[in-house]
Amino acid sequence: MEIIKELQDYRYLNWSKTRHSSGTAGTLLKAEEIGSEGKIYYKLSRFDSQNGIIGHEAVNELIVDRLLTAIGVPHLNYDLIRSQIVINNQEFETYINRSHDYKTKGEKKTAFESFYLVNKYSNETPFEFANRYGWKDYIYQMFIVDYLILNRDRHGANIEVLKNKNSVRLAPLFDHGLSLLFDVTNPDALNKNDLLEDKKVMDFIGKGSTLENLASIPKEYLISLPSNKKAIINGLFEGLDDVLTEAYIEKISEMISERWAFYEVFRNKK
Repeated sequence: MEIIKELQDYRYLNWSKTRHSSGTAGTLLKAEEIGSEGKIYYKLSRFDSQNGIIGHEAVNELIVDRLLTAIGVPHLNYDLIRSQIVINNQEFETYINRSHDYKTKGEKKTAFESFYLVNKYSNETPFEFANRYGWKDYIYQMFIVDYLILNRDRHGANIEVLKNKNSVRLAPLFDHGLSLLFDVTNPDALNKNDLLEDKKVMDFIGKGSTLENLASIPKEYLISLPSNKKAIINGLFEGLDDVLTEAYIEKISEMISERWAFYEVFRNKK
């Protein structure tokens, strides 16, 4: 969860396309390298060949990382690094994410979707399959997180299964760039957003709606959020005042606050 503002030289990284299912313009690029402690992964905000880097998904990863730490949900940690990079022989200065391999020694990873298709019973839904493997708590917690941040991209490869000879488990939650106000690239459009709007989302386990997924959770699985909501939300943006504009910070803060408040009312009335 570190912010590195001193410009770092990552021009040696080779960026490749990754799956992008949000329906918005631009391409998500990723890179990796082997460090002294294992594999290191890098992510870039949306890139457009005509306009360059047009999104702020990398910043979203840090904001969500901080939020999940504050509410006690296991997840992958992301650093935010001001970097020099090269794409298609053109140099850019931008913020990128860095994360480290979460597999333990001997583990191999596979997309949940692939694991499900190979191991499911006939007519077994992805949720029923996850429940059979003992992952119901994880899925319900994921539904809550995805509602709070309006995550639009929980497709079947954005949940991973980690396997070794003796065990099978789900990876910590990761990949939250396509959330919050990622699709608002024009500042003039910020005030036109309904921050509680139930937008269509890509979710392999679920109903295509973060609100419907939230409504499906039994009361006993609705986690209690911390009482210091205002302090937590303010802390999400520490050090970002020269990375995001004040207008974006205010609107994202308002969005998280409103969705948090809705969740608390929903939980109390369930």
